[in-house]
Amino acid sequence: MNAKPDPNSQPDPVTPDSLLHTGSGGDVTAEDLLLASGRDITPENLAWAKRKLATEGAAALDKLLP
Repeated sequence: MNAKPDPNSQPDPVTPDSLLHTGSGGDVTAEDLLLASGRDITPENLAWAKRKLATEGAAALDKLLP
């Protein structure tokens, strides 16, 4: 394995900000909200997610994701 950096290689380009952010332009489900929050899909957590979606709508997902 060559330990020296290749002087001819180009650095990885920076990912544009618009590609890093997700938008909740589509329908957001309780499962989506749970996965984005890092919670397990359990009946209790599903109830939490459904309540959160009922009060905050799709913005609940936007608050969890960049």
